Amino acid sequence: MRPRAQEGTPRAVTSTENSDDIRGLPARAAALDLLSAALSRRAGLDEGLSHPALAALEPRDRAFARALAMATLRWLGPIDAALHARLKKPPPERIVNVLRLGAAQLLVLKTPAHAAVGATVDLAAAQKGGQAFKGLVNAVLRGFTREPPDLNDPGLMAPTWLAMRWRSAYGAEAADAIAALIGEEPATDVTPQDGADAEALAVDLEGSVLPGRSVRSGLKGEVSGWPGFDDGRWWVQDASAAIPARLARVGAGRTALDMCAAPGGKTLQLAAAGAKVTAVDRSAGRIKRVSENLARTGLGAEVVIADAGEWKDERTFDAVLLDAPCSATGTFRRHPDLLWVASPAEIPKLAQVQAKLLDSAAKRTAPGGRLVYCVCSLEWEEGEGQMDAFLARHKDFALEPMAPGEGGAPEASLRPDGTLRILPNHVEGGTDGFYVARLRKGA
Repeated sequence: MRPRAQEGTPRAVTSTENSDDIRGLPARAAALDLLSAALSRRAGLDEGLSHPALAALEPRDRAFARALAMATLRWLGPIDAALHARLKKPPPERIVNVLRLGAAQLLVLKTPAHAAVGATVDLAAAQKGGQAFKGLVNAVLRGFTREPPDLNDPGLMAPTWLAMRWRSAYGAEAADAIAALIGEEPATDVTPQDGADAEALAVDLEGSVLPGRSVRSGLKGEVSGWPGFDDGRWWVQDASAAIPARLARVGAGRTALDMCAAPGGKTLQLAAAGAKVTAVDRSAGRIKRVSENLARTGLGAEVVIADAGEWKDERTFDAVLLDAPCSATGTFRRHPDLLWVASPAEIPKLAQVQAKLLDSAAKRTAPGGRLVYCVCSLEWEEGEGQMDAFLARHKDFALEPMAPGEGGAPEASLRPDGTLRILPNHVEGGTDGFYVARLRKGA
């Protein structure tokens, strides 16, 4: 963990701007659209990042708009607490989002006060009905400049219902360590196509080699311009996300099924190991990314557009990998918006989807074959509880325990039953949270 910052100073500052580089109103307007999209619906931030209005900006303005929206989302809990303390009556949601962006500029990005306050007031005035709130926005932000609130409260970093779940599941110390990572900007992890290339790749990407041969890059900016991208030497994949495919332990000539395959990192891993891979995903748009990554890396796999739970194919496979749809609460480092659009009600609904997919995966696993189940969720119902229920339904399957450190997994993540509960704080600098179980089907 990084040392605690001085009181009142966020632990991490993410910005493309400084006192000599102040972006204008169009960039802040784009950040407002991004923030509004992220908080209005699932996958909203991803959709917002592809919006034509953002693409029309100059590269530096576009980078600032994204950095501002992400900083606001990472520190949304403490920012909202600070705003709540200063607002007697909440203004319309659009103006609340304007205030959130202004607070993030002042308190996280450290934009000079005159620029942050003036530009935010102008942004408020540009909204429908916003002229009436110029004075409010100015007063609240000026108050922050005089008495900056302390944002470093782990109890405010996540929604209360999630923070309570994490404390109940992992204890107060671990829950606070997880929450402390929400404000951090994550580095980019990549998986080398050839593990023997990891050390050389780490030099080229100014990074370091992690357990399992993932590489944590020290570079910033658009990854398509990094060394080795065009010739398919590596692909972007969080270090935790790369572990499940390694645990499938497939080799040359073996058959492997990657269910819910997009965007394709695990498919690429299985293919690079020499397996005959079939990749299935229900989204035509997302499966296109799998095909593009296969083409870039020169690897081969059969690609199928289908609902993995309903797929009408009777084949069985030596290894089946199911990275199931989930609440994705473990991916908050790269997708902080998910913390604020998730709800307790959706977790049991997603658990039903996962159970259906697990039953489908079971029948597609050949006798004696392996089934690897994983979710990028920190929630018990989608991990440990899901596996308990599966084993009760499928007596022909048994857990195949992982060894300490196997597949590059942090040793702290190994549970007594041999499954993995990877917490984001288990890796220095952070990692995605995952649950992973490996099973064998009886012969």
